[in-house]
Amino acid sequence: MNRRMQSIGTSGYVCDWDINKSLRKLQEAIIASMDLSKEMSDEEIKEIIDGKILEAGKTHPLDLEDKKYLRREIFFAIRKLGILQELLLDPDITEIMVNGTDPVFVEKEGKLLQLSLRFDSKEKLGQVIQQIAADGNKVVNESSPIADTRLQDGSRVNVVLAPVAINGPILTIRRFPERTMTMEKLIGMGALDDKVAVFLETAVKAGYNILVSGGTGCGKTTMLNVLSGFIPSCERVISIEDSAELMLQGLPNLVRLEARNANVEGGKEITIRDLLKTSLRMRPDRIIVGEVRGKEAIDMLQSMNVGHNAMTTVHANSTKDVVSRLETMVLMGMELPVGAIRRQIASGFDLMIHLGRVRDGSRKLLEIAEPYIDNSGEIEMNSLFRFNETGLEKERSVLGEWEKTGESIHVEKLMAAGLR
Repeated sequence: MNRRMQSIGTSGYVCDWDINKSLRKLQEAIIASMDLSKEMSDEEIKEIIDGKILEAGKTHPLDLEDKKYLRREIFFAIRKLGILQELLLDPDITEIMVNGTDPVFVEKEGKLLQLSLRFDSKEKLGQVIQQIAADGNKVVNESSPIADTRLQDGSRVNVVLAPVAINGPILTIRRFPERTMTMEKLIGMGALDDKVAVFLETAVKAGYNILVSGGTGCGKTTMLNVLSGFIPSCERVISIEDSAELMLQGLPNLVRLEARNANVEGGKEITIRDLLKTSLRMRPDRIIVGEVRGKEAIDMLQSMNVGHNAMTTVHANSTKDVVSRLETMVLMGMELPVGAIRRQIASGFDLMIHLGRVRDGSRKLLEIAEPYIDNSGEIEMNSLFRFNETGLEKERSVLGEWEKTGESIHVEKLMAAGLR
């Protein structure tokens, strides 16, 4: 019986999890016979499982592989996340998508793969979801069917239950690299080149206000983490997130804030906007907002326009689309003339970095630009660097280079910092 993931060439992997019915029933019988009401350590649980397997072996012939499989799967079912635990142990998987009892999808090395792995029932999937929610101190049920939380390793989790999810429950897990990503690693992966990296390092050290844009899964959070590594260690940094997922390193004076939904215990909602307002009273040298997606855009712009240094991300299809996205979000929080909003955007952000996926699925920095107001009052982009595709390798990998397309017009902060 083959119960482990197997490599199938360069296309990824599938998973053959279909064990025979007798072994599956034996696994369920062993779990049902265990007294899980007592507090026990992981080692105590494993000792009990071993004893139960030996006992079951007297009436059910089991080979060594069967015993190893049962030991692992029973322990995962009791103390971990059941059938998902094996996927969480694979460092190359960046996204896990569970659509009810349908086969599980994963993203690995930029490719979306369907596995034969699936939950036997919505009840078992519901148990895993409730365990995740409890560990994250969140409540998710029919009256509150949507929840965002995270796993102990920092992975981001989104849950949607019935009646909102028709074919639910839906569970989506976004995983982040176990090892801290660095600029050198991004260069090695082909996400950018040396000259672009040097420019970005200089911009961060000079205190540029930076906005990172792109679509889902293009590496915005990763880029924000990497850029934060160039912030001088003497600065006081305030990070603000909807659900904490940034992995900021080397910042001794770091304050991390996380938004909170209203809960049944009477705790009121605390929004990104609330946290932005209070962060301004915490003597920040630099504010990092995980993502701007609503009314908080106006507070972000106003803080930068009165001298605060900041970095953030936003969903957008290009650097030009960022402007209309920001205009819409500002208008959600305050009625302002569009011209005034555009002036705040142009004077607030020094750099806009756009990321995306190219044809082979790899993530790349596509453009760096500076916003400015032209004579007609419209925002234009002064493009500084742009990725140009030059061809394909035999393995269908995209080849290209980063062209320097212009000279910087926002040099005041560079000059003030003694940089160039």
